[in-house]
Amino acid sequence: MMSINTNMSAQTSARLLTHASAALTKSLSRLSSGSRIVSPEDDPGGLGQSARFAAQINRNAAAKANVGNAVSLSQTQDGFLQGVQDSLDRMSELTVLAQDATKTNSDLSNYQSEFTALQSYISDITSRKFNGISLFASSALAVTIDSDATTFSVSAADLGSGVNTGVLNAFSGVSISTSTSAYSALINIKTAIQTLANIRATVGANIQRLTLSSDQLEIQNENLTAAKSRVADVDIAHESTEFARLNILVQSGTTMLAQANAQPQLALQLLR
Repeated sequence: MMSINTNMSAQTSARLLTHASAALTKSLSRLSSGSRIVSPEDDPGGLGQSARFAAQINRNAAAKANVGNAVSLSQTQDGFLQGVQDSLDRMSELTVLAQDATKTNSDLSNYQSEFTALQSYISDITSRKFNGISLFASSALAVTIDSDATTFSVSAADLGSGVNTGVLNAFSGVSISTSTSAYSALINIKTAIQTLANIRATVGANIQRLTLSSDQLEIQNENLTAAKSRVADVDIAHESTEFARLNILVQSGTTMLAQANAQPQLALQLLR
């Protein structure tokens, strides 16, 4: 049927062209943004899943930062403890030197001066802090280690209370001013060395546990990022092929619409 008032071919062509143009615009948006979901209606379920993945990735990153700070604190602890160990090693050496029968009172006084300086160094370390947090407090430190705020108790490295009296005895009332006192001091220093070894082992275990937690968070975030990418990121190869197809459809649709609009001209020729 040929009609002037109603051009169904043109209407159909216009509808198809509109649909192809909208799809082409959507494809262009995906390619330019790199995202498969450029508006909520594209994939409501995928959008929600992607949002959850993104939130968990960010929480994991925050937990990894917390763990990293705890590692830095523990490493700082061990750095100071290494200084304490060096001091105790030298102090134990001085206690033996002070028991030499050939040493004069002047020699013992010189040894005592060095011994006292090392005692002061150890005593000063017990009050050290990391970002305002005591490095050698008597209580454990709770560190967040995952996206659900699970905590790990970092064992305390206590140098300043009666719990580790072996280290305290290294500088609390200990003297090597005489051969007799030097002998007693040696016993205390040996106890302090053993106590310090236990503390350093605890700090080492803390660092190992925290490092494993940090590695676990990094691996988890890699997998979460991959999962989020599968849901939200556009497949460039597929989408570029789709874009080319839609571009051809729009061009051909435009041409066909022009042809459809020209059909009523044929009806006029019959009236001549």
